[in-house]
Amino acid sequence: MPYIDYYKILGISKTATSEEIKKAYRKLARKYHPDVNPNDKDAEHKFKEINEANEVLSHSENRKKYDEHGKDWKHADEINKARQQQRQYQSSGGQYASEGYGDEAYSDFFESMFGGGRTTGGGFRRETKFKGQDFNASLQLNLKDVYASHKQTLTVNGKNIRLTIPAGVENGQIIRIKGHGGEGTNGGPKGDLLIQFNILNNTAFKRDRSNLYSNVALDFYTAVLGGDIMVDTFDGKVKLKVKPGTQTDSKVKLKGKGFPVYKKEEQFGDLYITFKIEIPTNLSEKERTLFEELQKNK
Repeated sequence: MPYIDYYKILGISKTATSEEIKKAYRKLARKYHPDVNPNDKDAEHKFKEINEANEVLSHSENRKKYDEHGKDWKHADEINKARQQQRQYQSSGGQYASEGYGDEAYSDFFESMFGGGRTTGGGFRRETKFKGQDFNASLQLNLKDVYASHKQTLTVNGKNIRLTIPAGVENGQIIRIKGHGGEGTNGGPKGDLLIQFNILNNTAFKRDRSNLYSNVALDFYTAVLGGDIMVDTFDGKVKLKVKPGTQTDSKVKLKGKGFPVYKKEEQFGDLYITFKIEIPTNLSEKERTLFEELQKNK
């Protein structure tokens, strides 16, 4: 596997703070998102690279391993363990040390660790089990598809995988399915399947995590006098009381009428409604006269 410079992909320095990493990721994710670049394979590839870089660098432990081991960061624990075993083996008068192999033996040791295998004169052989390669897949859904949890079958590398998609999955989110990746080495465990969700919003609602936002047209008379109106929520209509003297761009919150909270059963965000008052046009003579009277008496 060639070395991938995750810092270069996000356009940040190796000393970048977690906040700088988050800021760079959000900026690039918006720029190369499939919704913004439909049918653009280069942008799609770039978007996957950005998510991969963020997955590593935004996780402090993964970042530490990546900084130390580069492309082999996923095997950091095995490498460190192998180094410790090598030092213990040498200090105990093992064959590498007694025969004076030095650096050559150290290289051979890691050659065997990464698949070559080396048998010493005493018949000693080291083999390390490695987890298989992770597979990546993308799944495009409509916003309405993730309002409730549901099961779906994916075909990955010719295999059908039945999985439950939790309600509240976010656009660009990546979930990991254990054991559905490539075969392991030397009897190691299988890799995982990483699924990235592309959520298309073709509704009148704007989504921000578990909260929803919408604009509601309000006629001038109801805005002035108040009254009851029916408004759309994501799962149907509800009656809403409008206060007299409501101004345009004023907001109301409908608690619990937003989007499901990811992996929190029966918990929902809120729906924020912004009123847009419609000024009457094509007034009748009577209406015009009444407005003129109101104007004189204001």
